[in-house]
Order: sequence, then structure tokens, then C-alpha cells
Amino acid sequence: MTSTSEILLALFLLTNLMLAGTGRLTPAIRLVAAQGWFIGLLPIALWDWTSAGSPGLRLWIISSINALVKGIVLPYLLIYAVHKVHAKREMEPLVSFRLSQLIVFLLASASFIIGKMLHIHEAVASELAIPVALTTMGTGLFLLCSRRKAITQVLGFLVFENGIGVFGTGLLLEYGIIVELGILLDVFVLVFVLGIAIYQINRTFQSLDTDKMNHLGDTHLMHQHH
Repeated sequence: MTSTSEILLALFLLTNLMLAGTGRLTPAIRLVAAQGWFIGLLPIALWDWTSAGSPGLRLWIISSINALVKGIVLPYLLIYAVHKVHAKREMEPLVSFRLSQLIVFLLASASFIIGKMLHIHEAVASELAIPVALTTMGTGLFLLCSRRKAITQVLGFLVFENGIGVFGTGLLLEYGIIVELGILLDVFVLVFVLGIAIYQINRTFQSLDTDKMNHLGDTHLMHQHH
């Protein structure tokens, strides 16, 4: 099943590049949902079927929960928030979409170099796991810093968390998944709260642009100073 896991990890890299290059919110949410499904399938693909036999029931359940929550529930909440606030796309990112794709490509290249420098191939289920995990975490942080809309920043946080999931699954198969599920609960609550916050922000300010909200705070402080 090694080839299957490598295909999934390669698709992970592709979704990172596509996320960096898209400004439409709904396709971006679907890409993050695809990453969720990949994380759900990855433990099964990395399982040593030849010597260990079929995975245990616990692994199937945990993988299914990961795929369900990351691939369906969280994306549904975000799409619901997008429809509620009538937002369609990231209009003016701090970094252009083409330059964003170049940056993510460079992140991926650096991640492969770092992966080779770590010399932990014996403990890794797949040689692609560490570079893909580092690239995904870097992509998530980059989206957090380079996008203006709150929804896109939430997606960046989820992509970063997906990178942690790939790292844990690639290093310590079952234990990594258990740690991942602990983080998953926090993310679920965070996205639920942010969905409500995004809706309220849009109702109050008629905008999801975080730069405008920062400017509003600066203007308020200037008035207080005078």
C-alpha cells in the first residue's frame, strides 16, 4: 500500500499549491475538505498490510471520524458561514495568487531539503510524510498571514492543523492519530465559534476584511489620543 500513501501525500502537495492560487472561497473550502479525506485515508494507506494483516477496528473508527469531521462537518460549517455572509472570494490578498503559488512551491522545496537533513527515515512510515507535513503547515501559516478575509484565515488555520495531522500520522501511526483527535476537538470548537463570529462581524461592519477592522481600531485610538 506504499504507492497509495505516496499518491495521497502527492495530492496533499497539489492541494496546497491550488489553495495558494485560488481566490474563490467555496473551491478553497472544498480543497481543505479534500485534505480532510486524505488524512482519513492516510493511516489505512500507511498500514503494513503484508506483515501486520488487516488494521484493527480502532484504526478504522479513528480514520472514519477524521474523514467525517475534517472532510464533511468542518467544511459544511464554513460553507454555511460563507453563504450567510454572502462572501464569494478573496478580492485583495496581501500577496498575489501567482506569487503565493511560487512561495508555496519554494516552501515545498525547502521542506524536502529539511526532511533529508533530519535523518529520521527509520521512524517515518513514508519518506514523503515529513516534507508534505512541513509544506502543509507552512502553507497554513502563509494563508493566515497573507489573506485579508477572516474565512480564508480560518482555512489557513485548518490547513496548518492538517499538516500536524500528516506529521503525527507519518511518524507514529496509531499514537499520532490519537494526538490528532485531541487537537481535532479544539479545532472543531474554534471553527464553530469563528463561524458565529464571522457572521456577527459581517452583520455589524458589512465586511470581512480584517485590514478594515484593524484600521477601525487605529482610528478609534487616534480619536482617543486627540
